[in-house]
Amino acid sequence: DPRPPPLPKKQLQRAESLPEPGSSHRCHGDPEPRAGSILYSIPPAQLRHGEGAPPRHGPSWAPKKPLSKSQSLGEPLARSSPQQAPSPSLKEVTFGTADGELGQLLESPAGICGVVLGCQEASLARLSAHMLEELVGPEERQQLLEAELAGKRWAALRVLHPQPCCQSGDAWYFRVGFTFEHSQLQLAAKVPKLCCSSLGVQSSLGTHCSLQRLLGRFTDRLPQELVLPGIPGKQSQDPSREEPACPAPRPVLQVLLCAEVPQQTLADFVKGSHTLHRTSPGHYERLGCLLLLQLCMGLEHLRGQNVAQGDLCPENLLLVQSPCPSWSQQGQKEPLGLSLPRLLISSFFKVQEKQRPCSSSQEQDWSQGPAAPSPPAAAELNVGRLIYQILHVDISLENILDFRNKRLPEIPSLSIYSAGLKRLATLLLHRDPHQRVSIEQARGILQVLLWGPRQELFARSRKSLALLRSWLEVKRALLLLRFAENSAGARLSPGLEEWLCCQYFQGVTEHTLYQVTQVLYA
Repeated sequence: DPRPPPLPKKQLQRAESLPEPGSSHRCHGDPEPRAGSILYSIPPAQLRHGEGAPPRHGPSWAPKKPLSKSQSLGEPLARSSPQQAPSPSLKEVTFGTADGELGQLLESPAGICGVVLGCQEASLARLSAHMLEELVGPEERQQLLEAELAGKRWAALRVLHPQPCCQSGDAWYFRVGFTFEHSQLQLAAKVPKLCCSSLGVQSSLGTHCSLQRLLGRFTDRLPQELVLPGIPGKQSQDPSREEPACPAPRPVLQVLLCAEVPQQTLADFVKGSHTLHRTSPGHYERLGCLLLLQLCMGLEHLRGQNVAQGDLCPENLLLVQSPCPSWSQQGQKEPLGLSLPRLLISSFFKVQEKQRPCSSSQEQDWSQGPAAPSPPAAAELNVGRLIYQILHVDISLENILDFRNKRLPEIPSLSIYSAGLKRLATLLLHRDPHQRVSIEQARGILQVLLWGPRQELFARSRKSLALLRSWLEVKRALLLLRFAENSAGARLSPGLEEWLCCQYFQGVTEHTLYQVTQVLYA
């Protein structure tokens, strides 16, 4: 047979073209494609491989593969494509996704509603990952910084202030500067009060928003300009006396370099916030819920790695200034402008290596009863006690130990969060371990207290999975709209509170909401 005439080239219009360069070939004798024809819905992946060739994962501008011998030139290419092409993942769908791929999704069994909801969840996951990187920094840069600090000592650092910027229960922290990639970074030089034996554990934990991040460590003689209680230095000498020719040698101490510079401890925060709690109870108790939520998330991460926290008390929990305030706090005046700080756990040990030392008679006395708590239950008891301390309600160990005989101290109802915090504290301090909520459940209760659903949702309709599912779908959509409006309007960057909220709506289900609300609103 004579060879067929060459195929005419026809340039597709930009509005109808696929995101690939090159021309579209139409076989001689084929009808002109109609508007809305399935030919214009072929995804780029189908144009890159012929029938029987495995699909290749590559860029959209990859060269097209010619038709295989099994395909007829007179057969429309797209006739069998929709049945063979896999639907794109909802995680990969964006506003710029080709209409052909969107058409496949719209024909999926999930329907339009399922596609939209799936895209919303994927969008929240992407936003959450982006905000986390803004909060803790890119992982690759942190690794490069760790490599640069390896082997460095005091001589490579610049002491920014001789006085400690923060003193926790187990360490002093100094602000130091370090030149990295032509920029000046501020780091924290942590000087433990006692020899730290958990460095290997802390170094293996990876990056988490609620865990202190170690960048390096060394042992060196303390510089003369640094001031530590009980250790004489330049700043502590009497200026009227002449400086001795040979100053006393400074001690050789272990130093840990940390990425976050703490401002204060949780104990300092609680001590200095009595006025704020009295004048703006709703704002302060919401901050308390957010701090407790960060703590529970950190403890939950540690348990997943079989690691326990050290002495869990306000003096050992660090607060670090967030890179940017939350949307709800930007543009406000003090004291309402008090931004949410990051809360960091800074001491750890492996559960199988060491039992947590009893800092008091609390666990010993509790273990005398018939329902003795296991060692991990110490976290639940301490978090329950922290709720009272944050709310400025005096609670001693005797109050907790006597809970078997009398009620816990009363928490005054000052805001919409008071009753929920009281309920959570009671559940965490329950003497029966089977009735006591876990750290994971406490995290869920705090999330419901912060972002709902609140009890008034069930005033008009009986609580059901269908109602909670509908509430969750609407809240996810409204959250994404809020991100879009705030970003486009005032060009504000999302902060720590927005990331915590995004984490909640990204992973929660109607089944979890049903269980949590059953416990919280019982």
